[in-house]
Amino acid sequence: MILLARDASELNTAADEIRARGAEVETVQGDVTSPEFEEVLQRAAETYGGLDVLINVAGVIQVGPAANLTLGDYQEAMDINFYGPLRAVEALRPQLRRSRGRVLNVASVGGKVGVPHLAAYSASKFALVGLGQAWRAELAREGIGLTTVIPGLMQTGSARNATVKGKRAAEYRLFATLDNMPGLSLRADQAAARIVDALERGDAETVVGGPAKAMVLFQALAPQLWADLLGLGTRLLPGAGEDQLGKKGREVEGTLTRSNPIKRQAEAENNELQS
Repeated sequence: MILLARDASELNTAADEIRARGAEVETVQGDVTSPEFEEVLQRAAETYGGLDVLINVAGVIQVGPAANLTLGDYQEAMDINFYGPLRAVEALRPQLRRSRGRVLNVASVGGKVGVPHLAAYSASKFALVGLGQAWRAELAREGIGLTTVIPGLMQTGSARNATVKGKRAAEYRLFATLDNMPGLSLRADQAAARIVDALERGDAETVVGGPAKAMVLFQALAPQLWADLLGLGTRLLPGAGEDQLGKKGREVEGTLTRSNPIKRQAEAENNELQS
């Protein structure tokens, strides 16, 4: 197994955990937006003599009202959430063709249903879902399978590393609470098991989580009603802030989220405390 990420300490922590379970792991430090990204991927594949599965899971999220998002926020979301997977598949297409391998793109329910205060994130994930639908048909002619997974909220602990804008403390408090609410969000291990199952089955698309499935179905069956309800619900969200500056969730952490035992456990289990 090869892990690629931009943070060396997080890579080493993740690799040590996987090795403790008996698997062989190599790490490559890199950034999906860097000019050397494709070269790093090709070198990693050549080291092992080929490639069977490519998993595109790197991502960023900006939480806040559209009034506080900048063009730079949209560009960052597209560069990482959309162009990262695109560049990876293009770079490794020959190896995947030779092995008749598979690609797994991790999108989001935000790529099927536009989510207020996640405009940049949703836009990039919609693009990834559309790319997956088009590419699956074309890559199949080359013997390459492609699966797009569309998870809902997951207890990954990643909220603390999200960028929050607008009324930052209020945005983070709401986002981190919903992200770790039983019944509304899935544990990371539960979500991971369903994602692996979808890859093994060769699904075209799989929505992961009951609430996410309900959102996608509701929006598809009654788009006008869904839009009206979403508009009403958005009025309950925090208003716009006075500037466009963003901070990491951990920088605006309050007592409510800091004391959430589900959130704290997810952060510890999923290597989110390194940053």
